[in-house]
Parts: sequence; C-alpha cells; structure tokens
Amino acid sequence: MKNRTRRDFFSNIANGIHGAALASLLGAEAKASGVYDLKPKAPQFPAKAKSVIQLFMNGGPSQVDLFDPKPTLTRLAGTAPSRELSFAISNGDKPGLLMPGAYEFKRAGKCGMEMATVMPHLAECADDITLIRSMYGEHANHEPALFLMHTGRTIASRPAIGAWVAYGLGTENQNLPAYVVLDDPKGLPINGISNWQSAWLPPIYQGTRFRAEGPPVLNLEPREEIPSPLVEAERNLLRKLDSAHRERRPYQPELDARISSYELAARMQLAASDALDVNQESEATREAYGLNESATASYGKRCLMARRLVERGVRCVQLYIESQIFDSHGDLTGSLNYACGKTDKPVAALLKDLKQRGLLDSTLVVWGGEFGRLPMSQGTGKTAGRDHGPGGFSVWMAGAGLKRGYIHGATDDIGFKAVENRVSVHDFHATILHLLGMNHRDLVYERHGLSERLTDQFPARVVSEILA
Repeated sequence: MKNRTRRDFFSNIANGIHGAALASLLGAEAKASGVYDLKPKAPQFPAKAKSVIQLFMNGGPSQVDLFDPKPTLTRLAGTAPSRELSFAISNGDKPGLLMPGAYEFKRAGKCGMEMATVMPHLAECADDITLIRSMYGEHANHEPALFLMHTGRTIASRPAIGAWVAYGLGTENQNLPAYVVLDDPKGLPINGISNWQSAWLPPIYQGTRFRAEGPPVLNLEPREEIPSPLVEAERNLLRKLDSAHRERRPYQPELDARISSYELAARMQLAASDALDVNQESEATREAYGLNESATASYGKRCLMARRLVERGVRCVQLYIESQIFDSHGDLTGSLNYACGKTDKPVAALLKDLKQRGLLDSTLVVWGGEFGRLPMSQGTGKTAGRDHGPGGFSVWMAGAGLKRGYIHGATDDIGFKAVENRVSVHDFHATILHLLGMNHRDLVYERHGLSERLTDQFPARVVSEILA
C-alpha cells in the first residue's frame, strides 16, 4: 500500500464508481423486470370510462371546413394572409390567399352545435359530442405530428397511448388483446406499426393488429383438426416447457411477451373469430353502419368490430382510415367529400349503437387527426387545397364522463391559431387517462433511473372544463 501512486488512487476510485454504477443498473433492471401481464388492474381512482375507441383520421381534417365556422375568413376571402400565416406553410410553396370554408354550416341538435353539411349523420349526434376547437400541436409534418399525437413526443421509439392504457389497466377479457388496432386494408398509415408500438414498455402492451378482411389474425387457426383432449394435453406440455425455459432466462420481458402472446393466441382461436364476425349482427345494424354500400362498407365494418370488441372487454381499440385521406393539399371539396363520405355514416352509427346498448356511458370515443389545415389556399382555382395547420384545430370526444353537446375553446377569427382555452396534445392525453381512472403524473414506468410517463416531463393538465 505504501507504494501506491496518485494515479493508482484515482484509478481505484474510478473502478469503484464504475462498479457502483453497474450494480445500480443491474439492480434497476432486476426491479424493472417484474411480472407483466394483462390481468385487469384497478384504476388509481374511480373511472368514468372502462374502454376507449380512437377513430384516427389520417392526414389532418380541416377545422375551418368541418367544425369551426369563420365568418371573418369568408369576408376576407381572396385577400393576402398575414406575414405570420405566410410563414406557416410546411413545404416552401408560395403563400396563397385566404380561403373560406368549403361548406355551409348548420346548427345541429338541441345544443345548436355548428357542423358542416358534409357530415349530416354526425350532426344527428351533436348532443352527445364534446367538441374541442382549441387543440394545438408542435410540428407541421406528418411523421413527427403523428408521433406526438400517439406517443406524446415528436420522436420515434416512445410507447403509444394504447400501450400505456394496457400497461395501466390490463384488460377485462383474457381471451382477447388489451389493445387492438384495426388498420385499413388499403395500407398502413404513415409511420406504419410505430403508431401502436410499446417501445421500451414490455412488449406485451403493444397494439395487436386485427384484419378487417380475411382471417382476423394470420396463422391463428391450426392447419389440422385435433381432438380437444389432445389439444389440451399439448398446451399443458407447452406451459411446462415455457415455464422451465423462462426460469432459466430471467429479466427478459421480450421472452415473457412472446410466451404470453402464444398463450393468448391459443385462447383467441374462438374468441377473436366470434368478436369480429359481423355477420352475427342484424341486417338493420349492418345497414346502419353502411356495410351494404361500397363507400362505407370497409370503415363501417371496422366501426362495428370496434363496438363488438369493447362490448367484450377490450380496453383500447384504434381505427385507422386509408393513408392520408384527410390530407387535402388539392381539390379541397372533392377530397373532403371522399373522406367524409367514407366515414360520416359509420362513425354516427357507432355512437348511436353504443348509446342504444348503454355502452356510451362506459366507453370514450375520440375523433381527430394529427393536425388541422391552414385558412389560406394552396394552389389556385378548383385544384386549390390547404396546407398543414398545427397551430389550431378541432377534435371531438364522446361518451363516459364528458359534458355532451358542449364546445370548448376557440381559434382566432380566421381559424389559424388556438387562442381561447388552448388544449395541448399533452393536456389531451392527460384528460383521456383521467377519464380511464389514471393520473398522468402517477402512471409511470421506471427506466434508466427515470420515471417515464405518457406526458413525459411536459406541463399537462386535465381539461376539467369538458368533464361532466
């Protein structure tokens, strides 16, 4: 010891620090690698909603054309935009002129909520809707805006809100996934399956894709019919082998998730096929959802599937419409006619069906896209459309725990920016979690010494003004 140099002394200290850090990380890993499953968990406080259906409208629906009438915008139509609005375009094009809404607005329901005439079926549900006109985002490009709306950040590799809900509450039906995604048969949305990822949450909480055409889940059914006793014996043997395999490989959530997925797949062989078989519905119900019309059949089928899934205890269901259907850069009227023509009737049917069955009192329905549109034209003449507008846009919610027939917040006189009772995406997420009985600050996952949250470290508040 007497020959130790100053260098030896600091080297040993460094080794000690490294060792302590390693021990801390290993300890944190061991602590974080508990048993994760989808068994139902009690909410943190009494919940208004048991489940949520998110109707995600890819592309960015235009607030000033659908939900947010602006007489001033009509009066100023054809004039040059302000300098601030001119700089808001996302693609470097030359700024267009102020452009009024494409449709007449009419008051709907006893509440008198104004909606565009292009959505006549949804207008019939106005008294059940909570319309937020003051949403705002952070980015004008689809990819980061989609990440923000689904995960709370504009970057990739964060858990989706559905994964957080599954993590916090599990599911009431152990024969179906907690978090189901019904994407469009025409293709995945921008960002693909990253929209429903679990990221660094245990993989068991990621979204499970169910197909609306063909078998709901690929490779779910066995190739050959096997007698029931033999099937049960085979599963018992697999459980024992899985248990032994897992015991030799602790702290591997991916392994746990894979085994749990196989076990769930076995239970789903009957449950999934039954839950998604819309042929069991009456002809009147199928007609209401638009299953007999070419324009509405695909989306209507998925809306009906969503009702059947929450009816069976699935916690979170997300529906996507064909990629960027509301991305109205050109032919604004034609674009919105097409998008609303495919979705308006099925969405209204879903709300009416949930209400008639008493499910709207326990289900939260959420409608909206990743941002809105700018109040000025992009292009000219009949080919004109609107560019992306994250500064102020509209979304609506319906169901459990909400004021119904209620409008919250406002954008400025031309629908450019949210100015009154502004609602951030983090506020929006905090409110959804609150309705499901979870405090966004307390729903945490410990990772690398951080208490990770859906709302991250951003300021967020529950929008109490919209709560019943």
